[in-house]
Amino acid sequence: MFSTRFIWRSIGTVSLLATILFAIGFGYAARSILDPASAFGGGAAAPQQTQAAEPAAQAGTLASKPKLNIVAIGDSLTAGTGDVQGRGYVTRVRDKLTQLYGKPAYVLNNLAVPGYRTGQLLEQLGQKSVVDAVKQADIVLLTIGGNDINASTDQSGQGMAIDFERAKSNVPEALKRLDAILGKLTEANPNAIIVYTALYYPYLDLDPERLGPPVVESFNQGAFMLINARKNAVLVPTYDLFALSGTKYLYTDHFHPNGDGYERIADRIAQALK
Repeated sequence: MFSTRFIWRSIGTVSLLATILFAIGFGYAARSILDPASAFGGGAAAPQQTQAAEPAAQAGTLASKPKLNIVAIGDSLTAGTGDVQGRGYVTRVRDKLTQLYGKPAYVLNNLAVPGYRTGQLLEQLGQKSVVDAVKQADIVLLTIGGNDINASTDQSGQGMAIDFERAKSNVPEALKRLDAILGKLTEANPNAIIVYTALYYPYLDLDPERLGPPVVESFNQGAFMLINARKNAVLVPTYDLFALSGTKYLYTDHFHPNGDGYERIADRIAQALK
């Protein structure tokens, strides 16, 4: 049986060793915080944590520019037809980008022409004045294609006739011309961001069998493939913005957006450029 003296001596020894180990561990921990490089094997000092620098991939992007220059081109959607305030989506995008980036945004030119099809836009891009305008842009806003495959032969809103076969047959050639348009815009200004606003379908309430949406979807899918192949372009979808709302966001012509419809498109574009 151990004596009391031996027990207390053992306890004292263990306590002393524990104190020494604790002191060593505390010193090592402090050293790892104050001098992490030497604590983990020496060598060059570990890099200090600082505020993250702007990634190299963002150099020259919208965030780095002192101001944003916008050029708009295309058909009646870019022209703003249907908005009684005359703002369309282009002016709304300008205002949203100004707020988003905290810097001035300017619409240098809105060259859109109501009724334009892809072939007419291609011809317009052959004009020097148009090319010179595109050269000044940081952002090119583009809508085109809707008039190429417009399934309606009567936009009165009364007994509208919809030729789905004609619309479907127009898709392949319209996509070829869209590809050429993207090429000309990129050639004129390879540093500009091209924002292509995809098509929606305004006739859902007049198309109970839903024959039109697959045609629009085939064009949008083709446009996505063309734009996805280009580093300077982005496609902004709009089909869902109008699909479940009937004519709520359409102008009285049953084709163009109204002011609220353009607002929704502008929100989507600003989000894409964020």
